[in-house]
Amino acid sequence: MAEESSFDGSEKEEIASSGNNGLGDFASMDSIESRWVTQDDDDDSVNGVDDDDDDDDEFYGTGLESEDEEISEHRLIHTGRRVDSFDVEALEVPGVSRNDYEDLTVGRRVLLAFQTLGVVFGDVGTSPLYTFSVMFSKSPVREKEDVIGALSLVLYTLLLIPLIKYVLVVLWANDDGEGGTFALYSLISRHAKISLIPNQLRSDTRISSFRLKVPCPELERSLNLKEKLETSLVLKKLLLVLVLAGTSMVIADGVVTPAMSVMSAVGGLKVGVDAVEQDQVVMISVAFLVILFSLQKYGTSKMGLVVGPALLIWFCCLAGIGIHNLVKYDSSVYRAFNPVHIYYFFKRNSVNAWYALGGCILCATGSEALFADLCYFSVRSVQLTFVCLVLPCLMLGYMGQAAYLMENHTDASQAFFSSVPGAAFWPVLFIANVAALIASRTMTTATFSCIKQSTALGCFPRLKIIHTSRKFMGQIYIPVLNWFLLAVCLVVVCSISSINEIGNAYGMAELGVMMTTTILVTLIMLLIWQINIVIVTAFLIVFLGVELIFFSSVIASVGDGSWIILVFAVIMFGIMYVWNYGSKLRYETEVEQKMSMDLMRELGSNLGTIRAPGIGLLYNELAKGVPAIFGHFLTTLPAIHSMVIFVCIKYVPVPLVPQNERFLFRRVCTKSYHLFRCIARYGYKDVRKENHQAFEQLLIESLEKFIRREAQERSLESDGHNDSDSEEDFSGSTLVMGPNGSMYSMGVPLLSEYRDLNKPITELNTSSNHHHPFDTSSESSVSEAEQSLERELSFIHKAKEIGVVYLLGHGDIRARKDSWFVKKLVINYFYAFLRKNCRRGTANLSVPQSHLMKVDMTYMV
Repeated sequence: MAEESSFDGSEKEEIASSGNNGLGDFASMDSIESRWVTQDDDDDSVNGVDDDDDDDDEFYGTGLESEDEEISEHRLIHTGRRVDSFDVEALEVPGVSRNDYEDLTVGRRVLLAFQTLGVVFGDVGTSPLYTFSVMFSKSPVREKEDVIGALSLVLYTLLLIPLIKYVLVVLWANDDGEGGTFALYSLISRHAKISLIPNQLRSDTRISSFRLKVPCPELERSLNLKEKLETSLVLKKLLLVLVLAGTSMVIADGVVTPAMSVMSAVGGLKVGVDAVEQDQVVMISVAFLVILFSLQKYGTSKMGLVVGPALLIWFCCLAGIGIHNLVKYDSSVYRAFNPVHIYYFFKRNSVNAWYALGGCILCATGSEALFADLCYFSVRSVQLTFVCLVLPCLMLGYMGQAAYLMENHTDASQAFFSSVPGAAFWPVLFIANVAALIASRTMTTATFSCIKQSTALGCFPRLKIIHTSRKFMGQIYIPVLNWFLLAVCLVVVCSISSINEIGNAYGMAELGVMMTTTILVTLIMLLIWQINIVIVTAFLIVFLGVELIFFSSVIASVGDGSWIILVFAVIMFGIMYVWNYGSKLRYETEVEQKMSMDLMRELGSNLGTIRAPGIGLLYNELAKGVPAIFGHFLTTLPAIHSMVIFVCIKYVPVPLVPQNERFLFRRVCTKSYHLFRCIARYGYKDVRKENHQAFEQLLIESLEKFIRREAQERSLESDGHNDSDSEEDFSGSTLVMGPNGSMYSMGVPLLSEYRDLNKPITELNTSSNHHHPFDTSSESSVSEAEQSLERELSFIHKAKEIGVVYLLGHGDIRARKDSWFVKKLVINYFYAFLRKNCRRGTANLSVPQSHLMKVDMTYMV
């Protein structure tokens, strides 16, 4: 392992901020589990202290700190139930975490349904602008039956994919109100350990928002699937690759949707004004797109209320124009509800009909947004709006266009605007452009949600995320991603000026996401819902089969220009995979090189250096064990704080973690060391906005609660053996070389005893032989255990008053010299570039520069 040291007070690492609601009273213990163990077999586990050889991944917090290594005989002791430090508080939660929308009034539900028009349904609502135009460019209209066949294809595609698949099935696979590809992956991760980064703790499953439903023993296939997913590394990697591929298609969809919607709407000018050329259409589209992405920062709620009325007018226009054309031209298009006309369409047009499928799938574009944007609204509001308003208006709009084309075959290239009545053309053109701008926001908001989920689950570099709503935390805006999407979108518009080519790219991106969703929902049906295998098989065969048929059509036209979107999706996939791969290697290396507990014991309670007053919060990403970078601190600093807390920010696969279940604590070594580990758990939907003072206060309050619970469990032991607060002195000496070449003897403290606050603190021995410096005067009636508790709490308060310093351990990785060239390229250049340019986590906290200290360490992998 090669190491590099540097101190930088200006750089910051990620510091999460949130916590419980205060101390409060402890819940009474209804029952205490008893277990008898042989002390010398599992001494550290019984005593509730950390050990690097301990394979158990839970935080027990039992508070039995004493270690008597001189006792060699076997003796049985009676212990309390080993639980994580906040199990009692978790039991106090009256109910599991619920969706923000469950307790809304009827009026508020109607308002949400109204907002969904502008946020969720804009994409699918503008599909009539271009669906028939793209279809008939691939399969020209020769007779009326071609129009009927194409309409039948569109109607049944609308019924099959947006309605049956998404509205009736997929929406119910949400993760506590969160939708999207990574929400499905997170849901599966909670029921099977499929994450490649080994930072899972069994205590995570006791978070109330897990809602974990263990597969029933009778359902053997669910158990078998769970076992295969957990034991097969190949399946884990394939599932991750599938999710990353689907996410890259979502991002690509966020690029092509604005290009397609805006250009098709602006293209209506060529119908109203003969002098308008395609170049003018491109220029106007570019201006509209710049305005669109500039307004994105104003948030979903504000924009939803503004654009909701515009989309309502748009859907009414679709229905009105459809009814007008049905009455004026040909009402016989109702025959398209007979699916036999699809067969006739393919029989007459053969290969051209197959190419036309690439245009037909455009009528279902935006279906994924119904699910991906679910975090903004409730399931019921999305279902209500789609079934009662969106679907009927869309069907009337398509039927009206078909009725017009029955009499006007030559206008198929601009089917929508040609079918608009002359007197209503300019108002409809204006509304169509407004609707196109709104539709462009739909996949952009979905992309924001997906990126936030992937970042929280370690599959995307950290970016600045702005929460645009105080009430609903799922409504976000990502500035860097917003402008990046605009730049790529402008490149697409300027390089691919044909609506038909953009439409092919559009269909490719949509189908990639749809197929990913189908596979993930199938896994959820088998693993979580545990429904009949016949239903699951039918769902997979029908929907994946249909989507593969559509995909075969669009992939055959990839050479027309849609390859640009495919290349963009591959680049985004590469970024996510490299980030996940590098993060996995870095975490595994930190686990392998964590400090030995034997070394900690040899150092003694002074840690081989001066213990200075105050609290040090050492941030690292290690969920278990003492990070190697702590030893780096000991060799580079002349002193360490009298209390050190190893803080690990950990994202768990749930949308939200209740505040009173946020922190887990565990004591590292014995009480006299004053070392603790804290895991701050966050869901991928959690908001972290507290300043450093609020975070410190919540952390200390949670630590006090842990210590009180620890003392409570000790008092409940039935055998009455007394735990000694003293520890054995270690005579061994360990020589460590510092970064400047100096040799340190870490087995002997540099200062033997602490006298007062004006002198550096080494170790505050709590044994009877050394009086605790922060010890309060106790009355004779107070027990020794209570005295020990009060001394430690007083010590924490005094240390907090002196100050808190953030010790930021920043670990980088480099590929070994004997590594493969590809690995060197990925780790030393691609991953290093992403890590260097991603957002520093402590930007969320306003920590003064004087309270920051950073040490870098480089691991060779």
